[in-house]
Amino acid sequence: MTLTDTGTADPYPTRMAGEPDLLDRTEPTVWTTAAVGPLDPATLAGHDSRGYSIHNDLLSPPEVDAFRHELDRLAAERPADGVVVEDGEVRTIFGVHRASALVAELVRDPRVLDRARQILGSDVYVHQSRATYLSAFEGRGHYWHSDFETWHAEDGMPTPRAVSMSIALTDHHPFNGGLMLMPGSHRTFVPCAGRTPPEHYRTAITDHEIGVPSAEHLTNLASAYGIEQFTAPAGSAIMFDANLMHGAGNNITPFPRSHIFLVFNSVENTLVAPYGGTPPRPAHMADRDFTPLSR
Repeated sequence: MTLTDTGTADPYPTRMAGEPDLLDRTEPTVWTTAAVGPLDPATLAGHDSRGYSIHNDLLSPPEVDAFRHELDRLAAERPADGVVVEDGEVRTIFGVHRASALVAELVRDPRVLDRARQILGSDVYVHQSRATYLSAFEGRGHYWHSDFETWHAEDGMPTPRAVSMSIALTDHHPFNGGLMLMPGSHRTFVPCAGRTPPEHYRTAITDHEIGVPSAEHLTNLASAYGIEQFTAPAGSAIMFDANLMHGAGNNITPFPRSHIFLVFNSVENTLVAPYGGTPPRPAHMADRDFTPLSR
């Protein structure tokens, strides 16, 4: 273990020289101590063991249309902060719950908020939100990674007591760059080699060198856990643990893929100084307003 600036041991050291060893995760995946909430015991048990759960028909078709139009509007207007452009096209808009009143309402919707609260066993706030557009024919994927590794090193998230929800606004097919996951991998923390360059967040979406597991570690994880894919119609959602290994391939089909990505962190797991020794990332990538969400 390494020591943080506070003198406490860091249980998840990463961004170091050499080839770091895999570490066992010690915290729970499902933190709730009661069955009260929208998720039944079987869904919670599956989420705990696999690191993710699928929620079909979360949004109705009219709601999907409304959010799709909202994302089109945001892509055309391009908010000042948090826009990632590739080849002239908007790829990602960070901080989308602050740029859109419609998404701001979505994070407080009981269908969304109550699921996050139940899994994390506490009040929650939005650590990060983004809209992602994977265009037809030219949409670029994202290499294998654990979100928690980045949030720990670059944002100062102490433990993986956070859960992400990806809400499909288009049909997610097996062939249009859908999300791939290694079920069960959330129980293993995968440290990454290499120091974090200054302002790495500016190229984090396209940089496949920093915060990326080694080929050996990925091979071992895939051999142990296998690979599954989230395929579902528009309006469905997947919730997955902050430490789950995942990635997505390129989209060379005529079918674009878009989704809203919401990250909920426990108010008992708020950010401290980044463990990687870099300055904190901007608020649109790592929000430091820890006010609990409510209706």
